[in-house]
Amino acid sequence: MIELTAKQLADAIGRGDVSAAEAFDAYRERAAADDLNAYLWVAEERPEAGAGPLNGVPLAVKDLFCTEGVPSQSGSRILEGYRPPYTATVVRRLAEAGAPLLGKTNQDEFAMGSSNENSGFGPVRNPWDRERVPGGSSGGSAAAVAAGSAPWALGTDTGGSIRQPAALCGIVGLKPTYGTVSRYGMIAFASSLDQAGPLTRDVTDAALLYAHMVGRDPCDSTSLEHPEAIALPSSERLDGLRIGVPRDALAHEGVEPGVLAAFEATLARAEELGAAVVDIALPHADHALSAYYVIAPAEASSNLARFDGVRYGLRRDADEGLLAMYTHTRHDGFGPEVKRRILIGTYALSSGYYDAYYGRAQQVRTRIAEDFRAAFRECDLVATPTSPTVAFKLGERVDDPLAMYLGDLFTIPFSLAGLPAISIPCGLSEGLPVGFQLGGPAFSENRILDAAYALEQAIGFTPLEVGG
Repeated sequence: MIELTAKQLADAIGRGDVSAAEAFDAYRERAAADDLNAYLWVAEERPEAGAGPLNGVPLAVKDLFCTEGVPSQSGSRILEGYRPPYTATVVRRLAEAGAPLLGKTNQDEFAMGSSNENSGFGPVRNPWDRERVPGGSSGGSAAAVAAGSAPWALGTDTGGSIRQPAALCGIVGLKPTYGTVSRYGMIAFASSLDQAGPLTRDVTDAALLYAHMVGRDPCDSTSLEHPEAIALPSSERLDGLRIGVPRDALAHEGVEPGVLAAFEATLARAEELGAAVVDIALPHADHALSAYYVIAPAEASSNLARFDGVRYGLRRDADEGLLAMYTHTRHDGFGPEVKRRILIGTYALSSGYYDAYYGRAQQVRTRIAEDFRAAFRECDLVATPTSPTVAFKLGERVDDPLAMYLGDLFTIPFSLAGLPAISIPCGLSEGLPVGFQLGGPAFSENRILDAAYALEQAIGFTPLEVGG
């Protein structure tokens, strides 16, 4: 049962080969025995779920999704033990479709990080090598799926937080078009960038889960209907597809040779399947990282102002006065990376600096979106490596924030433009997984999923053994 994909397990339950209760118990046992620190909470018994098409296949959920009566801490000590009175729209929709909540997964605090070392509850370990990071910020979700302690999981992606851990753990991760999935009930990091998406063992599972996540939500004014029904992919050829490659970006010195070799081999495979690979230009992509690390911290400094010890979460020294309570609560509750980004963001928004930093970063964001529009006149999809490196060792980049931030080199441009992109495993380098990223215009998820499925079938990547 553990070796089945989520779709295969749903079909087996539908046929009566196994019961939903047996499936939940099997995964609950594995999740409870997790030795990767991937879970922060595991259900003690099977919760109520609808009798929908997901047939009772259990779902692991990132800790920043509010779940009624269940710890929802966003990986932060400032929210330790917080149990919300409501459930996030996307979690509720999936439960109604038949996916009961299995557990809440560890993450970088408030989704700020690329390694899952910023969690207030300790780092997650990569199941391929327990001395290495799983990626972040959705590292717990990715590690749980890769290790077979969840059939699939929910993550969020602000600058690469679904795709990068998917790449480092050898699984599939989809960041949807911004707005196609409700953000209601997601504990916010950067509201103009945050988007929920699936982490799964294969592309078919990603399509199946995403199909039950999409849709307008009156509780989220930025949400919208997807113009197409999300279909399960079936294409085994890429005839007529034009794949654009921004060659200038690949020349960055931080891209490991093994990653580049796996990427080029996958492009060659795409050509064998009938695709045309063309060179494209994304002239402002070099500035994406800088723009992102102004915009995201600026929005975070505003969003995280609500954690002040007054309404919920940690409270320190309330009897010493209001200012002391604010100061000591935030000092003790937030970790160093969150404090760093709040300070950066507050500075970028401060009087006299707004136009020079936040305003200019938003102008760069517009240029990047324009670059993509121009590129999609020459190609159908854009391909890059997902991460410039394979999983690095725990502690290796903790004291070098810039090196850590460079892990999002290829994912951030799609995030700034609000475009969909997927990461699929495409091979190994140094015995560790390499991710291949495919992105497209807004609402092109079906085309992306079809292309990713065809490549997945041709690559035949061998995932980590999960049945043991």
